[in-house]
Amino acid sequence: MESKWIRVVIVIMISVLILEEAKWSNGCWDEERTALLQLKSFFKFNMREVGSDCCEWKWGWVECNAATRRVTGLSLSVAKYESYLFNASIFLPFGDLRILDHSNIGLVGSVKNEGFEKLSKLRHLQVLNLTGNHFNDSILSSLSKVSSLESLSLAGNDLFTGSNRINEIKLLSRLNSLEILDLSRTNMTNNFLSYLGGFSSLRTLCLQGNNLQGTLHLQGSERQLKLISLEEIDLSSNLFNNNIFAELSGFLNLKSLNIRWNQLNGSIDVKELHVLRNVENLIMDYTPLQINFLGSIGILTSLKALSLFNCGLTGTLPAHGGLCFLNHLEELNLKGNALAGAIASCLVNLTSLRYLDISNNHFTGNIASTPLTNLTMLQFLSFSKNQFQVPVSFRSFANHSNLKALLANENKLVAEPAGLQTWLPKFQLKISSLLNCTIEEHGKLQLPSFLYFQHDLRYVDLSYCNFGELRFPHWLLQNNTRLQELYMIDCSIAGPLTLSPHPNLKLSVLDISNNKIQHEIPRNFCSLFPYVEFLIILSNNSLSGKIIPAIYRLISSLEALYLDGNKFEGDISDFSTTSSKNLQVLDLSSNHFSGKLPRWLWNHTDLWVLDLSKNHFEGLIPMELCNLVSLEFLDLSLNHLSGTIPSCSNLKMMKHVHLANNRLSGTLSKALCNSSSLVTLDFSENNLTGRIPGWISTLPALSVLLLKANQFHGEFPLHLCRLQSLSILDLSQNKLSGHVPFCLSNLTFKPKNEKSHINSANFGFGSFDHVLIDMGLTIYNLTKDYMGSVFPLRKYDHFTFAEEKIEFSTKGATYTYKGNILDLLSAIDLSCNQLTGIIPPGLGNLSEIRGLNLSHNNLTGPIPSTFSKLKQIESLDLSYNHLNGRIPPQLTEMNALEVFNVTHNNLSGPLPDRKAQFGTFDESSYEGNPLLCGLPLNNSCNHGDSRGTSSALASEEEHGLIGMGDFYISFAVSYAIMFLTTIIVLYINSYWSQACYYFIKDGSITCYFFVVDSLCRLPCFRRNI
Repeated sequence: MESKWIRVVIVIMISVLILEEAKWSNGCWDEERTALLQLKSFFKFNMREVGSDCCEWKWGWVECNAATRRVTGLSLSVAKYESYLFNASIFLPFGDLRILDHSNIGLVGSVKNEGFEKLSKLRHLQVLNLTGNHFNDSILSSLSKVSSLESLSLAGNDLFTGSNRINEIKLLSRLNSLEILDLSRTNMTNNFLSYLGGFSSLRTLCLQGNNLQGTLHLQGSERQLKLISLEEIDLSSNLFNNNIFAELSGFLNLKSLNIRWNQLNGSIDVKELHVLRNVENLIMDYTPLQINFLGSIGILTSLKALSLFNCGLTGTLPAHGGLCFLNHLEELNLKGNALAGAIASCLVNLTSLRYLDISNNHFTGNIASTPLTNLTMLQFLSFSKNQFQVPVSFRSFANHSNLKALLANENKLVAEPAGLQTWLPKFQLKISSLLNCTIEEHGKLQLPSFLYFQHDLRYVDLSYCNFGELRFPHWLLQNNTRLQELYMIDCSIAGPLTLSPHPNLKLSVLDISNNKIQHEIPRNFCSLFPYVEFLIILSNNSLSGKIIPAIYRLISSLEALYLDGNKFEGDISDFSTTSSKNLQVLDLSSNHFSGKLPRWLWNHTDLWVLDLSKNHFEGLIPMELCNLVSLEFLDLSLNHLSGTIPSCSNLKMMKHVHLANNRLSGTLSKALCNSSSLVTLDFSENNLTGRIPGWISTLPALSVLLLKANQFHGEFPLHLCRLQSLSILDLSQNKLSGHVPFCLSNLTFKPKNEKSHINSANFGFGSFDHVLIDMGLTIYNLTKDYMGSVFPLRKYDHFTFAEEKIEFSTKGATYTYKGNILDLLSAIDLSCNQLTGIIPPGLGNLSEIRGLNLSHNNLTGPIPSTFSKLKQIESLDLSYNHLNGRIPPQLTEMNALEVFNVTHNNLSGPLPDRKAQFGTFDESSYEGNPLLCGLPLNNSCNHGDSRGTSSALASEEEHGLIGMGDFYISFAVSYAIMFLTTIIVLYINSYWSQACYYFIKDGSITCYFFVVDSLCRLPCFRRNI
């Protein structure tokens, strides 16, 4: 009988499996696969559909139940940020959905009759994240009907601004099962806090960033006391002062308190702290504290996690009591203070410590002699950016069997006897970082030997450490098959790139730039890293040869590829790849590539940065460039490209364009007329012709305009005076004519920070995150979503894709400007044109300008004395013009001036006094002006005439050698004097008078007959005779 029932059960199970197979024969349920494809289309994001099992698709986040293969979690936070309307029906097929994340995608409301109330049909839905959208108060009533919710985040929405705010909050309080509520950055005010008392099950409340202050209103009346279950409260980024501690005294179950970034002051009384005696987790980052706070913190004996990041603590750690009494402390963060001296020996009492970060301080001593070597429970240890001496073997941590993360950046590595350098560690690290450590004995240290025995590393950074020339440590990849990120920038790696024979399936980031790696890339490179997704950076080495076809296969999966600064060669135009939306950055600059621009480039429509500069590419720039609608940075300079610049009206994201030093020709037409974000436009040193077009003046963000060394002609374009953001203008070496426009003085030419800025992005590689999550660190969980995280930034969290730089001639030479120096540069270069007229005095109002070059033109008139107001100017070149008058003595007020050139003009008079910067200029600044006198010239001024001529020279400063009015008056007076003198002489001397009479008479008769004879020869006069 029993066996019969067993057979029945088996038949039923097989039947169920057969029925279920019809629904999820390919790994996940068919209806859910269809719904996921609808989501892809609706939210417009790239989904990597590898295989038919939708639970394995790598897009956003899909979590499935391992047994039923039904979708239980969805994150759409990777969707393109647009103005979406929420449609609940799309999610109803996911019957077992428990987690739904719609954070930061731009939701502005709901489709009619498709609001959040319909999510009540998803009976298992527990977590809903709507952070960072644009919902208003109307969403609250619909959310109140999703009774299954246990966690709700509305942070960063436009809530609590309507007229019915109180009723909306009361409606929301119907969520009786709600345990976690996040109302950060929602305009919540103190007056409405009391209405949160209806959430009787609430255990976690986050009110970050609402500018709350004064009384908390969360306890004190019958309604408010319903929040007695509250265990965790986040009040960070508000305006509370020290009175907040008394406000929290009624929350007897409070275990976690985050009050970072408020207005607490350093003199916190011990009695104030006493109300937190039951608190286990205390976050007080960015709170100004005095060093005695560490002495009084010992009364909080329940503390397990304490974070005092960037609190301005100075001095040495207390040698006794206080901090050292926190025997239950498991996590301690003192990062970013000014603590100095040796580490207090009493820290050895903190035997439960799992997480310790003392980085960014001024601690000293040999790390092997500190109590850190006795804290064997440590899992995470960071002592970066101190002044420790660190034995390169790290043997002092031999007994730290729990250690998973070790960060020792920016300290001093010291050598040890050979016998101590080899040892077998008990720990298996996941994170190891020795970034930018100085070497005590240069060139004699090798890689730390403990690395040879590590087999579980996920993140390794050995950048900027000079271990002497070493081969690429391929064993690091071979031993650590789960390694995700490897950084060895500027580590003196030399020789060929030798790789492990076994593939690394987890590697996401490989950066071995700025080394001395030679020869070709191994042909099995791509097969060894088949799933690399983010970055490969091989920049600035000596790699050579052709890029093998295998490298091209990486392009379809990578987000960024850097091969710049090597010796690669060959034609790469013929290879064809499929369209890809993964590649965001491609930098092949400074190599020896040739041929036409590669056609496969134009398929990568999500490119942000494209840099092919300093190669030997030739041919036309194709119209397909216009396909790259996401492009922000384009550099094709220093190639052999020819033809016209394509007119792309759809490149609205473009910010920096560099096409200099090519053979481009024709007019500019409307090349980038709709690129309203354009900051830099560099078309220098081509063969462009015609007039400078008017569409350039419609670019509101344009800060750098470089059109040097082309064939532009016509008068100086007045429309450029509309470019209010302009700070660098170079129109030199063209054929521009006319006057220097007075309207240039209406521009400010102020420095702009945007000039060097190129969008950065958070790649989110995740190796740090995964390790910290695995450790279960409380401080990490409470602070991971903040700007200015207490945790070490991953290498490329804010990775800048490219470095914006320009070339500009000033001070008699050409320089490359980038970074902060580029931001500060403000200059005008109109040299080597055909400009005429005077120099507008209004240019003296450009007080922020650092360089002005008007040389090699046909300018006339004086040097404006208003130039004395150019207090920031470092280079002023007015040479090879026709300027006249005196050099204004007021120019000595230009205290920043380094180069002054007025050679080959018509200047005259004494030079300015040799004081301030003018005391540094020699005769080479003035040659070609023979009428100038005074030191440092050999031509001395005439002291006897100096007083009599001073007024005339002062006049000449503004009007030349002599005014035209004075000239006419003096001419008339001279003529009258000569006439009267002649009459008087003839009157006195009769002989001369008679001779003059006969001379005039003979001359008159001769003239008469000459005229008559000439007239008689004309036909009309002949007929009348």
